[in-house]
Amino acid sequence: MSMTATEKRAARKRAGSSVDMNLVALIDIFTILIFFLLAQVGPVETLPSPKAVQLPLSTADKDPKPAVVLVVSGTEILVEGRKVADLVAVAGQKDDLIAPLKTELDQQAQRVAVRTENKKATNAITIMSDKDIPYHVLKRVMVTCAQANFGDVSFALRRKEGKDA
Repeated sequence: MSMTATEKRAARKRAGSSVDMNLVALIDIFTILIFFLLAQVGPVETLPSPKAVQLPLSTADKDPKPAVVLVVSGTEILVEGRKVADLVAVAGQKDDLIAPLKTELDQQAQRVAVRTENKKATNAITIMSDKDIPYHVLKRVMVTCAQANFGDVSFALRRKEGKDA
């Protein structure tokens, strides 16, 4: 006894065949997509601000550009979060060149820029200095940056809030 096409359709309809969907995999994909989009949305560039550094105020309108971040706190000098020198030793030395800082900056300069938009930033450095750091110490830091071929020097500042700023 063979069934005709109409009888086969009717039998399938009675059996209630349905397609099972695995929603867990679909939810995982959407979750990953949402995190990816959230990570890629903001063009706002923020610099990490250590609590030991009190930045001076500014009315600058430009956003920071990608660069090596050098922090001069009240006790130490850090490059990209790594301690390279004590501020007391730097303030007490007679030479303007800070040898450990120069070594670290030379290593930073050797890192290859992977993306083409970051190639210009290879010789750029942003100095985050406490507002109470003496000028002769900042001068030594800037001389050392120049010796390490970091000629594009920027200083990080806090943007003033309000209309009168």
